[in-house]
Amino acid sequence: MNSDIERVLVSEEEIAEANQRLGAQLTKDYEGKNPLFVCILRGAAMFMMDLIKHVDIPMEYDFMDVSSYGGENTVSTGDVRIIKDLDTSLRGRDVVIVEDIIDTGYTLDRLIELFNTRNAKSVKIVSFLDKPSRRIKHVHVDYNGVKIPDEFVVGYGMDYDERYRNLPYVGVLKQEIYATK
Repeated sequence: MNSDIERVLVSEEEIAEANQRLGAQLTKDYEGKNPLFVCILRGAAMFMMDLIKHVDIPMEYDFMDVSSYGGENTVSTGDVRIIKDLDTSLRGRDVVIVEDIIDTGYTLDRLIELFNTRNAKSVKIVSFLDKPSRRIKHVHVDYNGVKIPDEFVVGYGMDYDERYRNLPYVGVLKQEIYATK
């Protein structure tokens, strides 16, 4: 798998530093509250599990599977589908959406709208990666790990055709890997 990577964009050390920084900020901001962290599957699972190790307050978490890509697509279709919904009620809850990467903003725009209709007390976003140059829907990122350029990345939970999720870093996938499909 490593031979398919053009270069490492975010190292294991940088990932650890981002998680510690974000966890400390979330701990401070949610002191005295019991926020619900909503992990957007599958890409954000590794990030959330590492992140919450640094959140030193009572909290709960749940999972939601949402897609705007599908299959081998490398570009969002804009059609946001809920594949697995939450098991937890959002009514009156402080919600922290945990996302692996914010690209076009379609998914988060839809989720914020949905969570507000479910009467969440507040909705904030923590994203490991932010690709602002690709933004179509404006969404405010409350907690940002690392801003990255417009390149197709994999690793640390993010995939291409369900591969590369287990890489311990974020790397730029060689274009010839996905351009031929």
